[in-house]
Order: sequence, then C-alpha cells, then structure tokens
Amino acid sequence: MKKGIVFLSVLLLSSLLFAKTLTVYVYDSLDWIKKGVIQKFENMYNVDVNVVVLGDGGTLLSRLKLEKKNPKADVVIGLDQSLSVLAINEDLVIPYKPLNISKIKDDLIYDKSYHLIPYDYGAIAIVYDPEKLKSVPKSFEDLTKLKKKLIIQDPRTSSTGQAFLLWTIAVYKDQWKDFWKRLKPAILTVTPGWGEAFAKFEAGEAPMMVSYATDGAYSYYYYKSTKYKAFIPQEGAYIQIEGAGIVKGTKNPELAKRFIEFLLFDDFQKEVPLNQWMFPVTNVKLPEAFKYALVPEKVLTIDSEELNKNLENWLDEWEEIMY
Repeated sequence: MKKGIVFLSVLLLSSLLFAKTLTVYVYDSLDWIKKGVIQKFENMYNVDVNVVVLGDGGTLLSRLKLEKKNPKADVVIGLDQSLSVLAINEDLVIPYKPLNISKIKDDLIYDKSYHLIPYDYGAIAIVYDPEKLKSVPKSFEDLTKLKKKLIIQDPRTSSTGQAFLLWTIAVYKDQWKDFWKRLKPAILTVTPGWGEAFAKFEAGEAPMMVSYATDGAYSYYYYKSTKYKAFIPQEGAYIQIEGAGIVKGTKNPELAKRFIEFLLFDDFQKEVPLNQWMFPVTNVKLPEAFKYALVPEKVLTIDSEELNKNLENWLDEWEEIMY
C-alpha cells in the first residue's frame, strides 16, 4: 500500500514538473495578481503562470465559448453567480472540490457542484460624488427621477452590470421591465465594463455609477477621506460572489487544481481587499480601510434554478428596452 502511495505521489509530482506553463484567464481589474502574488505559486510548483487579461467577466465567458473545441486556458478567474450558470450550461468548466474548501465561509459556496469556487464577494451599490449630488436617493424609484445622472455597465459584457440587472429583477420581479423603462432616462451611458464606468465617473461625467459597497474603503485608502460615498436603496442589497474554475480540456489538470486551492491560501486572500476591493471568502484579517465599507442590512437573491432558466431571456429583454 505504501509503495502504491509513493508511486502515485511520484506520478503526480512528475505531472506537475512537466507542466511548465499554466494559463489563467482573468478580467482587467484582476491584473494586479501578476504583480507579486502569482510568483508565490510559481515558486511553489516551479512553473510559469501566464496571466491573460480579457476585458470584463462577460468577455471571459465569450472567449471560453470561442475556444471551446480547442481551449487555450487552464483556469478562469472572475465568473460570478450568473456567468457561472452560463459557463456550466455551456460545459466550459469541470467540477473540482478543493482540498481546502473548508476555509470558505459556508454561505458563499453558490455552486454546489463545485464547477466554480468562490474567491471574493461584495454587495452591489450605487456610488456617488457628494459634491455633485446633494440629495441622495433612498429607493430605486428615486433613481428614476434623476435625469442623465447614472452610469451603468452593460449586463451582456460586464459581471457588475449583470449583477445590477439581477438586483432590479430581485426587487421588482415580474415588473422589472417597467422599472427599466422608467430608469432609462436617468442613465447617462452604458459602458462595456466597470473600469470604463469608473473612468467616466472620476472624470465627473455623472455623479453616480453602479459599483460596490466597498467603494468607501477605496476612497479612504487612496484619498484619506470618504471622497466618494455609496448607498444601497432601501429595497435591499444584491450580493455578487465571484468564482474560479478549471477550464474543460485543460492539459494541466493537476496543476490547475493546485491553483484553485492557492486562491484560498492566506497569501492570496489577504491581497483581495486592497486590490480587488471586495471581501475575501476566508477569515483573513481585513485592513483598516474596510471599516468604511458599507455593510448591507437586507440581502436579496435570485434562486439559482430561476437564474438558470431565465437569464438569457432577461438579457434579451433588457437589450430590447435599452436599444
């Protein structure tokens, strides 16, 4: 028995050593992982990690679909609950339950089949510049009264934009399309992703944008003041959980498994708050700035079966309203 275990261990080690490069797809605001934290994984396993940055979460999904018959990536990082449903339905990722999955807070494991493993989470919120918005909306209906004041992201290409759409559906249910018709005049522009939206917001093009409840922490950390503030409408908050998965067809499955586990190590999780501006999924100590993050009092969700059944139709219906 012991000889068998040793033999299997040697085989596993050999497979890791011969896999010299692991290709990881991420969206643009995950670019920070290339600057230090990835090197720790490379040193652990004597490999190179090729981090490929591709727009937003929706862009990741599109690339995986395009390459389905000949996958180029081993791991994908950045698919939230809704994008994960699409990835699983398209058979783009394979299940794997990490050996250290117990480190994740239980209520954050949104995919019980373990195709996607959480690495961060945060509440969607409306961020605003208090110098340019004197009266802060209290509800979603209040948003509809502010003409050309809101920047949103496209739910077809942006995980943040998709989470905002789902948030409104969680609030308005069957009446969500009527709400969007009322909201449309309040929207200044629709950007492909969060980065483009934030650039326009910082440039002062509009006083509000769809972002995250942690933006107060971001403002305090970079400006030493709460230059920007966030609010969650009284109807409640929608929580976005982002996950990582192993791409179906990977040529480095064992190394990909180790990488998924690495995302749950303290070395990675402690870097999440001040780089990703989301909450870590494990119990690492939060930085001081996070005392300025907005913690939602009421949380809204959409059942995964309902999401699976309706998401593509919802996106089509949103497009009809907006364009």
